[in-house]
Amino acid sequence: MSKKKDLQVAASIDVGSNYLRMAIGEISADGNYFILEDIVKSTNIGRDTFSTGRISIQTIHETCADLKKFVKLIKDYRVKNYKAVSTSGIREAENREYIMEQVRLKTGIEIEIINNAQERFFLYKALRKQLSHSILSDALPLLIINIASGGVEISIYESENLLLTEYIKLGSLRLHETLSGLESKSLNFPGVMEEFIESKIYLIESSIKNMNIQNFIGLGGELNTIVKLFGNNIDKNDGILFIHKKDMVSLYEKMTTMGSDRIINEYKITKKECEILLPSVILFHCFLKLTKAKGILAPMVSLRHGILYNIADKLFDTPGNINSISDIISSAWYIAEKYNVDKNHAKFVEEISLSIFDQSAKYHGLNNDERLYLQVAAILHDTGNYVNLSEHHIHSYSIIRVRKITGFSNREILLIAGIAKYHAYDIPVYSDENYRILTDREKIVVSKLSAILKLAESLDVSHRQKIKKLQIEPSGDALLFHIYSNTDTLLEEWDFIHNTPFFEEVMGIIPLIKHKG
Repeated sequence: MSKKKDLQVAASIDVGSNYLRMAIGEISADGNYFILEDIVKSTNIGRDTFSTGRISIQTIHETCADLKKFVKLIKDYRVKNYKAVSTSGIREAENREYIMEQVRLKTGIEIEIINNAQERFFLYKALRKQLSHSILSDALPLLIINIASGGVEISIYESENLLLTEYIKLGSLRLHETLSGLESKSLNFPGVMEEFIESKIYLIESSIKNMNIQNFIGLGGELNTIVKLFGNNIDKNDGILFIHKKDMVSLYEKMTTMGSDRIINEYKITKKECEILLPSVILFHCFLKLTKAKGILAPMVSLRHGILYNIADKLFDTPGNINSISDIISSAWYIAEKYNVDKNHAKFVEEISLSIFDQSAKYHGLNNDERLYLQVAAILHDTGNYVNLSEHHIHSYSIIRVRKITGFSNREILLIAGIAKYHAYDIPVYSDENYRILTDREKIVVSKLSAILKLAESLDVSHRQKIKKLQIEPSGDALLFHIYSNTDTLLEEWDFIHNTPFFEEVMGIIPLIKHKG
């Protein structure tokens, strides 16, 4: 049991498309928490965004009023650490900046808009805590379907390695808002909705079928409501709720033959709940039938739970931090393999880059987050070869910019893309728009890390991994790079020399290569 002084009270706020949610938890040094308050308020943010593209003034006022109540609770509990995030509802709104500014001025809450890859990062962190290790580390592929209001996140893991991830704008609320005009025109509206869904997922259907999925985890998608509908028919698997496939199919078949009014009356739910329940049931059924899973594991974790775990990991530097980095690196390698990178070369450049970073810390002064940017950039620096061998570094930049890497914000991805872009002979200059738009601090980060990446790339310019060990030591105004190899490294040394001037310019010390044999 943790001592009282090892406990911290923290809060996570999810300004969602359909609900505003806040969890206040007492966090312990082992990275776990005890929920003190869990508040949910409905909102029209997603309804406004998905139907008109803008959040209405009325919704803004209502949102601020509800968030003020959240702030009062935060003050009552004397919360020192909190994080407030928003997903697609605000992210896709044309007037999102106005919304965030009004929330900041009226409530004091700073909202961070996160992308779907960051949401996946937080959810998987919660899954690690809630599920047994055997479920996540199983050698059989594991399908995770997260149905949010704005989209569906599809992830497949095997032995905790990411095999596939896709985000499709097919969220439960978005589906209803998109197709609501057809409901009065069809006697089989559920059939129309399912046909629309299948038209959007057909490109990944074969991939899911071919992976022989045995385990299926469901998140979001009104699972709370679905679980209540089954009542006592819900089983528990290792303490986690389990919905049998036959029960899910029966619910799907029943609901798709009922009109909205009948669903509302029979299941005693509100009209608003019905509008997102039916799309959720159809979505879960569409994916479940592509697998050989016996049902759906429902851990009942959400974004706000993952954020609380993340706060705990940061506060107490728990082992969860290491697991989180593993998820990020797994996501980067998934992208690298998708673009057919030379894996041996990328792995070598990754290891040498980190070795240079660690051994030259005195000269760059960067932190562990920035070390992770370098690591991911090293893994992905050659993805552009997939497009064109000529000027591949430019294509690498473009690929990384549009890919969603687990755990990184859009701004962080911009930095990683810039680091990868300058791994070749080009150096950052103000005439490059991608460099010019960075803040002064970001320019320093990109320049220093790309200088390191250039040297690491040089040391395997032949793609033959000739160097077995690298040892760095200062010597006057120089930084000596002692390389250990039992073969000729003339090409590597020649390329290394070409990249030393930029390193010296940004680090203030010249690297000199020494062959140790």
